[in-house]
Amino acid sequence: MFILARSLTQGRRYGLASVAGVACGNLGNALGAALGLAALFAVSSLAFALAKYAGAAYLIYLGVQAIRSGAAKDAAMPLEPGSLRRIFRDGFLVALLNPKTSVFFAAFLPQFMDAGVPHIAQSVTLGTLFVLIACVSDTVYALAASTLAPRIARSGRLRGAGRYLAGGTFIGLGVLTALSGTKAAPQGR
Repeated sequence: MFILARSLTQGRRYGLASVAGVACGNLGNALGAALGLAALFAVSSLAFALAKYAGAAYLIYLGVQAIRSGAAKDAAMPLEPGSLRRIFRDGFLVALLNPKTSVFFAAFLPQFMDAGVPHIAQSVTLGTLFVLIACVSDTVYALAASTLAPRIARSGRLRGAGRYLAGGTFIGLGVLTALSGTKAAPQGR
């Protein structure tokens, strides 16, 4: 949703910068899972909650900024210096601050690992492969959505609506992240 919102409201370059940032953030989560960060999140609800709420707060911040600043600008306008770096950073932080991704890697990747090969090397390799596949699909989504960006930019009503759509999407994702939780394990009898 983050990548689609950026691509729809800001165009291809911004969408692709978001893809790159999200991919790097997810790679960070894969490396964190390989090094045991997911194990920390699994046993420490405080660490998980801190990362989750930091990510949720950042998404809400991005949403408020999108609505306040009029983020849906004409895609044909020249890019401001450093703006692609900022978009990359936003994508990176959104992905990196999602502790569920680390937990996913820690739960999913071991199913495909060989006990006779070093764990960290396999985990990093499998995590990297997963991120590369996700990057390809995210790029397709960004390119498809960005084909609509010029139409949105040419329409005054859609441009204003796009700003609220992007901001609302980020805020909605932040609220959803904050409200989603892990259920406590049932107590043994």
